[in-house]
This record gives sequence, C-alpha cells and structure tokens, in this order.
Amino acid sequence: MRFRNALLLCSLAATVAIAGCSQTTSTAGPAPEGEKVATNQIFSAGYGPVEDHGYALPAVPINRVDERFHRQIVDYATKERPGTIIVNTPNRFLYYILPGGKAVRYGIGVGKAGFAWEGEAYVAWKQEWPTWHPPKEMAERKPEVAKYVEAGMGPGIGNPLGARALYLFNSEGKDTLFRLHGTPEWASIGTAASSGCIRLMNQDIIDLYSRVRPGKGARVVVQQ
Repeated sequence: MRFRNALLLCSLAATVAIAGCSQTTSTAGPAPEGEKVATNQIFSAGYGPVEDHGYALPAVPINRVDERFHRQIVDYATKERPGTIIVNTPNRFLYYILPGGKAVRYGIGVGKAGFAWEGEAYVAWKQEWPTWHPPKEMAERKPEVAKYVEAGMGPGIGNPLGARALYLFNSEGKDTLFRLHGTPEWASIGTAASSGCIRLMNQDIIDLYSRVRPGKGARVVVQQ
C-alpha cells in the first residue's frame, strides 16, 4: 500500500496539527447528502449513558443528531473484504465491512479545510481511554496545552481522543499520525471540524473498537 501524493503533501504541511487531534470549531457548511443505501437496522437507542472502565460517559442527545449519522447496518456493495474500514470523507460516513454485502455505517467528523487527506493505511494498534500528547509545535500556538506535551492529558470525558483510539500506520510500518477516535463533541459529527483525524461519537468508537483486530489485515481506505 502506498499513500497517494495528496496524503503525503498534506501530511508534510499539517502533521503537527493532525497529531494533536485537537477539538476545533466547525468550519463546514451543510453536510452533504448521504449515499443512497438501504438501511437494514438502525441503533438510535444505543447512545444512552455508559459506565466504561470507571468512566461515566453521558448520553448523546441523539434526537439532535441527523438520523443519517446514527449507527446502522446498511447494504454496501464493495470488493473490499470484511473487516476493512472505508472512510467516505465527503459524505461523513465510516463503513466497517461485514460479510454478505453489508456494512456497519457510522457518522463521523472529518478534517477541516487544509487538513483533509486520503490514502490507505492499517490499524497498527488500539487503545482504550487513551492519553493525549499534543506536539510541541501545538503547545507553541496554544500555551494552555503545553503542560500535556510530556506528561500527556490523562484519560477522561474531556480528553480530545475520547473513549477509544485506533492508530493508523502506513505500509512501511510508520505512524501516519492519523487516528480514528472518539469525541465528546457529538455536535461535530457530520461536519469538517477536526485537525485531520476522524472522530466518532464515543458510543460509536466503542462499538467500532470492539470489531477491529489490529494488524496489517485491518485495512483502512480513506476516500475524498
């Protein structure tokens, strides 16, 4: 697998900000129309409060989130094998491919203008309630996060990586600095709001995390 030129150029220009996966204000206009796929099952009731490893995740007011972005099983025709993750950036969807022409579809928040990327990678490892380490360059721009550069921001409800993080590496085994991760900012789902990483509602990243087995077989395809 090779990253496309667009990914390489974007990474060089924006690596520092992307690595931080920080919370930002949305710069997107109206979310684009969703793909025309048949919904088999929708899990709108799956966003209640969650007790997880001693952390109390609050309920998402899911009635305030466009139903397109609720977790659901959909018909999805693809040549990719089950277990592949496809990120459809324009439509703000992440698909986890299931057998039999089906997929789990999640609503996502994507990188804002200047931080969008595309290419292929794999999930090298994953972490429950990860620690966030902003890069030094981010701390120079935002002194308030400087204290987290070395020690990191510990796990918690306000951590920018949320309840789970999946770490994407390239074909050479190098960290791309891109993440699939949770977020406490449920209102950012369906927008271009992040500094490059792909964010899901915490209840959704917990579900995705449980399905993914890290390794080079855990392929991730990001579409623009």
